Amino acid sequence: MSAQTIRSTCPYCGVGCGVLLRPTGDGGLEVKGDPDHPANRGRLCSKGSALGETLGLDDRLLTPQVHGETATWDAALDLVAGTFQRTIAEHGPDSVALYVSGQLLTEDYYVANKFAKGLIGTANIDTNSRLCMASTVAGHKRAFGTDTVPGTYEDLDEADLVVLVGSNLAWCHPVLYQRILAARASRGTKIVVIDPRRTASCDGAELHLAVAPGSDVTLFNGLLAEIAQRGLVDADFAQHVTGAEAAIVAAQATDLSVTGLSDGDLAAFYDLWCGTEKVVTIFSQGVNQSSAGTDKVNAILNCHLATGRIGKPGQGPFSVTGQPNAMGGREVGGLANMLACHLDIENADHRAAVQGFWSSPAMPEAPGLKAVDMFNAVGEGRIKALWIIHTNPAVSMPDADRVRAAIAGCDFVVVSDVTGQTDTARLAHVMLPAAAWAEKSGTVTNSDRTISRQRAALPAPGGVRPDWAIIAEVARRMGWAEGFDFSGPAEIFREYAALSGIAAGFGRDFDISGLAGLSETEYDALAPVRWPVTAQDAGGRFFGDGRFFTPDGRARMIPVSHRAPVSVPKTKVGSALGASAGTLSRDSPAGCRGAGPWPRRARHGRDRSRAGDPACARHR
Repeated sequence: MSAQTIRSTCPYCGVGCGVLLRPTGDGGLEVKGDPDHPANRGRLCSKGSALGETLGLDDRLLTPQVHGETATWDAALDLVAGTFQRTIAEHGPDSVALYVSGQLLTEDYYVANKFAKGLIGTANIDTNSRLCMASTVAGHKRAFGTDTVPGTYEDLDEADLVVLVGSNLAWCHPVLYQRILAARASRGTKIVVIDPRRTASCDGAELHLAVAPGSDVTLFNGLLAEIAQRGLVDADFAQHVTGAEAAIVAAQATDLSVTGLSDGDLAAFYDLWCGTEKVVTIFSQGVNQSSAGTDKVNAILNCHLATGRIGKPGQGPFSVTGQPNAMGGREVGGLANMLACHLDIENADHRAAVQGFWSSPAMPEAPGLKAVDMFNAVGEGRIKALWIIHTNPAVSMPDADRVRAAIAGCDFVVVSDVTGQTDTARLAHVMLPAAAWAEKSGTVTNSDRTISRQRAALPAPGGVRPDWAIIAEVARRMGWAEGFDFSGPAEIFREYAALSGIAAGFGRDFDISGLAGLSETEYDALAPVRWPVTAQDAGGRFFGDGRFFTPDGRARMIPVSHRAPVSVPKTKVGSALGASAGTLSRDSPAGCRGAGPWPRRARHGRDRSRAGDPACARHR
């Protein structure tokens, strides 16, 4: 590899493909797939191949802007820090909020979470990844006790049956789809697609189940009932599971006509799934973005838990994420109802441990406002200072017109982005110029828990700064210099890794404490590594040994039943989300399930707020 070639990670989606970047000398980059990266083995899709076309300074925000006028960094940061301090003093910590994004690097995410929960003392920090992944997070926690992805990408190579549920993998995660097609060619892996519409993913499938919208729970309840009827419940693994009897009873009460499928199609699917030991069930936005999203996730997990087909080569449920660092955000507590390292915000012992580790002056005792509720609170005037980082909610949130009006009416809005030309940035009182993907250094975590380095390949233009540095400087100006005296991303990563060791002491899954002692040189050279990473071992699968992260160490099978899709006018989708962790769905009129490949010329590539989730063109 040339000395000029830089190993980095594609910033487009949760596959986390390795890329080789070579500066051309004129501000551009040559981009190739990294043959040594375990996620893609040199493959790139059209989006990754066109990364070099996203570069340029057109529309770039190069200096801070205050009320539409160019300002110095000192003036802008003093205004942000002073306004946040004054707002907190007058109205309390929950009068401010941060809305962040899956395009943040993990180190940026960690500093933002520490800033909100550890300095301000509010849990009002949430992420646009909630629109894509919250149902999976909730489903994992209900079943496993933690938000744990059990398997690895290698399972796609070893499976004899791959079931795609609400996932147009061929368009939205093409590199993973190519791995499955390669397994199909080499070992005869069969593919089943479960989707109301026919997509490109059906072209390589043995079976396409065009289910009625919103009937996924019914379909998998039928599968669970069939598993029980055929005597396929794994008696040995059942010792590690509770709730099986209630879940099976609920499944047996299911009316399969809800699916809209013929008896022949149902029988064909159930025969394939029940008759194939090595099954991977991949699910994505068509499951997550639903008013019943969490129940859909648990219906899938129930089938794998009942049969013990989890955490073993070629076997398990597998959630594929949309945004490049949705997983990293989940790890650092970027959601309003979580603490860092998969600790629980409502657990007093967990809160005390994090507060003690951070020497934090404040810590929230309850979950904060989630994305939809957050912008409702902005519109109602309960949130008076809002900092939006890396995302464009005036376009991408449900009920976007209402969200846009809420932001426009907020007392104080800060936007950190690479451009001032987004709909959200135009509403800001302060705009802060942040580094773009090729100018940033840090880590990201992909869908199978692999941590990879994203390395700067180009110098940052003008006065732009990394997100972690911007947030840390505001924190210092708000009086917590010692907690945010970071010299660079390596120091942030070491602190984060050390905190994960404390979390592991509480029986949490996320543990990268084996990386807490990395030197600057070792961090710079860090090769892709799958967590957990301890002093003893690294990577691997979870749950094949029957050990889970619940209080009694046993998994939970959750009784679920069909709930009709929420059907609401397009402009009112945000108010229909109810108690579900999901958001927009393929079973609602405003749903979306894959917008196809990005254009060859990625015209939004310079806009981080629009260059993330390829699974949904409307939710970038």
